[in-house]
This record gives sequence, structure tokens and C-alpha cells, in this order.
Amino acid sequence: MAWDEWEQLKASAAQRQSAQMQLNRLPDEDRPNTGTAPGDLKAGQTDLAQIGDEAFQLYKRLWDEARPQDADPAGPDLDRQGFALGAALKHVSTRWDKQLGSLMDACALISNHMEFSNKVHTEDDTRIQRHVSSIHTLDQGFDESYAPPGEHNKVYGEQDEKD
Repeated sequence: MAWDEWEQLKASAAQRQSAQMQLNRLPDEDRPNTGTAPGDLKAGQTDLAQIGDEAFQLYKRLWDEARPQDADPAGPDLDRQGFALGAALKHVSTRWDKQLGSLMDACALISNHMEFSNKVHTEDDTRIQRHVSSIHTLDQGFDESYAPPGEHNKVYGEQDEKD
């Protein structure tokens, strides 16, 4: 590759780079759909419960409706009779059972995880709230803007008058 060609490619790439879009945050047009202010993460019990319930309902439907009822004996029976379709039917049935089991496991995991997530988020919120409020109170005690120098800081309660 000639040096001039390399310089042209670099210049072309630089021009394209300046025209690229860079996302550092959620676009404004999508912000109303989040339901929260920027930076707020909310995981309410009702939201998690609905997701968990849907996953559980899907699990039940898969159990009731997706399991093959009469296909399992047909494959070996056709295979014994010399039909190539029998082995293929056994293979499809085995793969279906494995895939269905994986999907049902995923539904159960989602359902169980929603309950766990709510518990963890509630504990995290409580811990963070206690931590932040204690830091705020401590900061007030060291911040001169809460009480002029030499005067009592009201953050620590009323001052006892001594005789």
C-alpha cells in the first residue's frame, strides 16, 4: 500500500468518525418511557411479582401443553418395524424434551429470582438510606454553614444551659 493511499484512508476514517453518533445517556425521547428520573433505579414489588407470575404461568402452560403425550412410544415402535422415521422421531422427541426442560428451568429461575431480587433491593435501599443519612448528619456537624463559628450547631440538638 502506498503512503499516499494510507494517508487518504486515515483522512477518510477521521471524517467518518466525526459524523458518528455517541450515546452517553438515554435519549430524551425515550426518557418518559422509563418511569423514573435519570439515575433512579426502581424495582417495586408489584413489578417483580408480575414478572415472576408471568414466568410461573408460562412454566405451568409448558408443563401442561408442550410436553408430547403420545410421541414417545411411536418412535421406538416405528424403529422396530424397520421405518427410518422411527429413529428420527426418537431424536426429535429427545431434543424436544431437552429444550423444553431448559426453557422450563429458565422460567422457574426467573420466577424464583424475582422474589429474591425484591428482597435484595429492599435490603440495599435500606442500607444505602441509613448510610447516606448518617453521612449527611456527620457532614452537617463539620460544615460551618450550619452554624456560625463559635455558635452551637442545631444539628446536635439543643444546648444545655449551664449555671
